[in-house]
Amino acid sequence: MDNLSDALEKLKLASTDSAESCVDCLLKALANNNTEASVKVQEMGILPLLPTLLSPQSSCTPKVANIIAELAKNEFMRSPCVEAGLIPPLIQLLNSADQEVLLQTGRALGNICYDSHSLQAQLINMGVIPTLVKLLGIHSHNIALTEMCLIAFGNLAELESSKEQFASTNIAEELVRLFLKQTEHEKKEMIFEVLAPLAENDVIKLQLVEAGLVECLLEVVAQTVDGEREEDIAQLKTSSDLMVLLLLGDESMQKLFEGGKGSVFQRVLSWIPSHNHQLQLAGALAIANFARNDGNCIHMVDTGIVQKLLELLDRHVEEGNVTVQHAALSALRNLAIPVVNKSKMLSAGVADVVLKFLQSEMPPVQFKLLGTLRMLIDTQAEAADQLGTNGKLVERLVEWCEAKDHAGVMGESNRLLSALIRHSKSKEVVRTVIHGGGVKHLVTMATSEHMIMQNEALVALGLIAALDLVAAEKDFVGASLVSVLHKLLSDERSAPEIKYNSMILICAVMGSEPLHKEVQSLAFIDVVSKLRAHENKMVSHQASLTEQRLTAQS
Repeated sequence: MDNLSDALEKLKLASTDSAESCVDCLLKALANNNTEASVKVQEMGILPLLPTLLSPQSSCTPKVANIIAELAKNEFMRSPCVEAGLIPPLIQLLNSADQEVLLQTGRALGNICYDSHSLQAQLINMGVIPTLVKLLGIHSHNIALTEMCLIAFGNLAELESSKEQFASTNIAEELVRLFLKQTEHEKKEMIFEVLAPLAENDVIKLQLVEAGLVECLLEVVAQTVDGEREEDIAQLKTSSDLMVLLLLGDESMQKLFEGGKGSVFQRVLSWIPSHNHQLQLAGALAIANFARNDGNCIHMVDTGIVQKLLELLDRHVEEGNVTVQHAALSALRNLAIPVVNKSKMLSAGVADVVLKFLQSEMPPVQFKLLGTLRMLIDTQAEAADQLGTNGKLVERLVEWCEAKDHAGVMGESNRLLSALIRHSKSKEVVRTVIHGGGVKHLVTMATSEHMIMQNEALVALGLIAALDLVAAEKDFVGASLVSVLHKLLSDERSAPEIKYNSMILICAVMGSEPLHKEVQSLAFIDVVSKLRAHENKMVSHQASLTEQRLTAQS
């Protein structure tokens, strides 16, 4: 360390030209004991001298950049490096033609900014991304420089602020070109680690598709699908996952769909009958992503995709793969959204296959199962009647309505319960729901923070009251229905539709003696009278009718 102290003292006095021997001594000391040498550098105030040694013309510039890279391996040295003003001259050096300077400069910047989003954001603001992309294009034959660029991209791409800058460069073309050259698993993985965060941006998704990334990914899938090595399994997963990610962008998805005739779309379809779970999963997720507009959904249902998904689900009923179940149900749910698809899918037996998963204990599967059934029965009275009189289904829905640990499952169960009544308008369905204990959950649903759920609940409760008030009377009283309606009508924040349907329900329950008494005791007539002046004509008209009914029966 005495030699180092002497060298550092000399460095303080040396000119740029005579500093090289001191720099060599410091590099040697850092190689022997990085931490101890770094402490010495800080104690002796050497860092502020280094910017002047980072001259593009100096022969010792790559060594000085190397010193900074070594110093910044220590977390305690990173802030001092920033405070010493090392970042601006280092960024200037990225314009150098000297490949060694570029390499050491990249290392230095990477180490200084390691794990610091604020410093990485500073680099982005200083325009480092276009410079690095340009370097990757010029020096793609230099393995060390290429890896430095990829590591930098991987770190910077995690920041949302970087995406716009990346999108303004030709990063997609450069990465695809680089990917095509690689034969080693590790190198491909490095590129994948950059592609994944970049592909979260919709503009870059489209750029990657146009640059030919999808063809590269399909080739990797074809090469690794039957592989048993760990690296084959890893590449298969990474490439198929990335493929699905690219389909999350509307433009990139539509470009690959090509009216249902695209070769990529056809290849993805072939994954669904595969025996490989990863490909089955990716195939089902890809279909779910393609099924994001009515035109695509209608085309896919007409060309027999539903049958492929049903066969896939059948293979996963008993001790099946939960992620595959979830993905296939997601695809079916999306396909069931267009009205013209519902009857076709019901005829294909979708509801019967979906019901096979009723005993699943996995909330993600439960959630998608519920959503699929709800989409299928929308406007389909016969199907709603059939499912609504299925005692086992209603019993399971009532059970899931109490799944407080899983808000999504609880919400979807309530909505499906309501939908069975609303779309069937069937007395038998109403009785099945009453018998199964579902009424109290619909009353609770009417107090939801989501207006759409409140409204669905009120309409279903109105149908229950209209179709079988006698059977529902006890449950209405037990669930404090009248009190809930009073609160909804008194609350100024309640939407006009909520007030309107609440008043219709009040009128419907007046035929029950105990409920009629509750209505009278809560002085509903005062609340309703105020609503006659409501700005919404529908509400004010219903208020007049309700007031007349209340007055007549008081």
